[in-house]
Amino acid sequence: MIILIVVIGLSLLILGHEAGHFLAARIMGMKVEEFGFGFPPRIWGWKPKRGETKYSLNWLPFGGFVRIAGENDRIQGNTEKLAALPESERRKMFYYQKPWRRSVVILAGVTVNFLLGWLLISSIFMVGTSSTLAIYEVQPGSPAEAVGLLPGDIVANFRTAEQFIAYVNDHRGEEIEMNVRRNGESLTFRVVPRVETAPNEGAVGIVFAGIASRGPLTALREGFLATIEMTQLTFLGFYELLRSLVLTGRVPGEIVGPVGIVSIATETGRAGLIYVLQLIAFISINLAVINLLPFPALDGGRFLMILFEKFKGSPIPRQIEMWVNGVGFVLLVLLMVFITVRDIVRL
Repeated sequence: MIILIVVIGLSLLILGHEAGHFLAARIMGMKVEEFGFGFPPRIWGWKPKRGETKYSLNWLPFGGFVRIAGENDRIQGNTEKLAALPESERRKMFYYQKPWRRSVVILAGVTVNFLLGWLLISSIFMVGTSSTLAIYEVQPGSPAEAVGLLPGDIVANFRTAEQFIAYVNDHRGEEIEMNVRRNGESLTFRVVPRVETAPNEGAVGIVFAGIASRGPLTALREGFLATIEMTQLTFLGFYELLRSLVLTGRVPGEIVGPVGIVSIATETGRAGLIYVLQLIAFISINLAVINLLPFPALDGGRFLMILFEKFKGSPIPRQIEMWVNGVGFVLLVLLMVFITVRDIVRL
């Protein structure tokens, strides 16, 4: 069930990204030839009698796509075909739009992913997670690790973290009983809290994942700040990834792909659905950051091309743009294949 929720969530995040491009293009008066849910082969398609856009449902339900008229014609060498169109049609072509208008369309998908992440995090702040006392982290070498407690375990015989901490402090050096739920099973652990603790070290050695509920306005404000912080951390993570690739030629071990995400989601699902939504929010922010990177074949790379064109005063030569985008796409595919294979080996 958790895996299905994550797959649907990922598909909706990617679909939302493409919907951002679609809406921006329509607002800018461009012609959108097709807006599809999933990827071909096509199951079903529908085009309104008075509309220009075909809406399609496709067999591979992983996100979606948008085909904007004139978006790839220059790279494909169809500029003469575009030039032969009537003026009323050329005004709707992506190719003939001013750089700032094309930039709005290119960056709209990133904007939607950021907004979705913000709304999801704000929703979590509004709901809160205080109804369950879930273990987020088990510190290495702690009494909790020694008895076999795991992240995702839900402590059932204490209502709040404050109540648990107070009880532990009153029974340092004594054996206490912890009843936990793990994958629908009830387990009992007996643990002896440490009498002496170092800084940032708990007597039992566990960190709880808990968020108190907020009012709507407070949740939106704190959700926005949390989204900004997560975005900054994600950019820092990608900087470390690129640094590692350049200096060592290796991908850091904490980087995971789709298979790894499903594995993490399964572990996260033990703590409750609210934590799965938190993971999906984080993925949405990651999608925004990834697409904003100035790398060929990504939105950030296409935006960089538009900036070069603006300062150069003319489009980048077609062959160069084809070569750069092609190499960039191949490198991305190879990286994803490598990460996916590594995820499978780990499992």
